[in-house]
Amino acid sequence: MSTCNLKNGPVFTKPLVESIAPLQFHLKDSDQLVTAFPIFSAADIPDGLASCLFKLFSAEVERGQSYPHFGQMSQKAFLEYWFESFTVILLKTSETTINPEWTDWEELVLGTFYIKPNYMGRCSHNCNAGFLVNPIFRGKKIGYRLGQVYLKWAPLLGYTYSVFNLVFVTNPASWKIWDRLKFSRIGYVPKVAKLKGHEEQIDAIIFGKDLTDVEQELFKDFE
Repeated sequence: MSTCNLKNGPVFTKPLVESIAPLQFHLKDSDQLVTAFPIFSAADIPDGLASCLFKLFSAEVERGQSYPHFGQMSQKAFLEYWFESFTVILLKTSETTINPEWTDWEELVLGTFYIKPNYMGRCSHNCNAGFLVNPIFRGKKIGYRLGQVYLKWAPLLGYTYSVFNLVFVTNPASWKIWDRLKFSRIGYVPKVAKLKGHEEQIDAIIFGKDLTDVEQELFKDFE
């Protein structure tokens, strides 16, 4: 089993472990075994996987409903953005290493998220994350499982608090997950986004959660 060595993290907080190993579990209400892989650099994944993630992100940006990005970025810019600090990729596989010879990435990639400091310097122990689910697997609770992995691994990286700056009120698939995972609604930003298909500007919720004392009951159905 390959592991991810914690070579970087919050400036003023030390990681709680020296490395993170891939995490295997079953999808909710399913016998499908999947693997979450910890990644520190885009250079550590096959080119085909990188291209698949870029394609998924570009499609989500084009949809114009969940990310604030306007217009498309290059694959190079995307990789620098998504793999800036620490990234997790969830694959539909029972293997614990990513095989560079795999080619069917669109069928293997269930979802991904990044974790990075939400603020600089003395506030860098507060983290932020961005999530992406492969649309062909929507409805299978992938986002909820990614949220559980986030709550397991973000503290290991040394982060002590999580802040999600912009969760649009028109995106219940997202905010219902954070409500269920017992995040607090710590703020509200009115008319912050001009989303596709909406004549009016959209409000956003700011979510926060203490990562030093995550409720273990949130993992009771997590294998």
